[in-house]
Amino acid sequence: MTTLPTWIEDRIDPTFEKKLTQRHVVEVMLESDRPFFSIRQLQSRVRPTVSTETVRNRLDELREIDVVAAETYPETITLYYVNHPESQWPLSPEGKRALEYETPLETLSAGDFLRLRNPAGIRTLVLAGFQLSLVLFSAGVVLTALSIEAPVSASHGLWVAAGNLFVACLVLLVAERAVRKRRDGGTAASVPTADRSNPN
Repeated sequence: MTTLPTWIEDRIDPTFEKKLTQRHVVEVMLESDRPFFSIRQLQSRVRPTVSTETVRNRLDELREIDVVAAETYPETITLYYVNHPESQWPLSPEGKRALEYETPLETLSAGDFLRLRNPAGIRTLVLAGFQLSLVLFSAGVVLTALSIEAPVSASHGLWVAAGNLFVACLVLLVAERAVRKRRDGGTAASVPTADRSNPN
């Protein structure tokens, strides 16, 4: 049995005797090398025979007593982590950076992608691919109508697709930055400045 920090021991219920205890959930979270968990990740570690609903109930109880905290992200992803007091046992820098991510795609590592272990990130990547495919298709229609060759050509179709996709992404990135710069400049210009020439 893992020795829990005093601040956790003082909060969890020692008489809790259900199939999955609050103590066991916290022990698994502290012993793991991960700074945060989804419910399914915790379920696979604590006891695979326990339902996700049971794991969610224990996490909700631990959140009520401030032992566990959670962050919710797009596509209904909720990540749970031990709510360490900053002065005693702060969340690791890696954990803080992970919890500051704004989209599932930013949490998708190369390893997770190759092993298909981040469904939300992979879905986001796939949707982005669909949208870029539509952009390329539309660009192809315009270039064909104007009798203009594609910007990238090669002996293999995949190389052609990759090259043209890269060009399309680069153009979109430059266009987005140009629009953002113009928008930010317009916003700054619309903010009134104080008249410092008049002391009154």
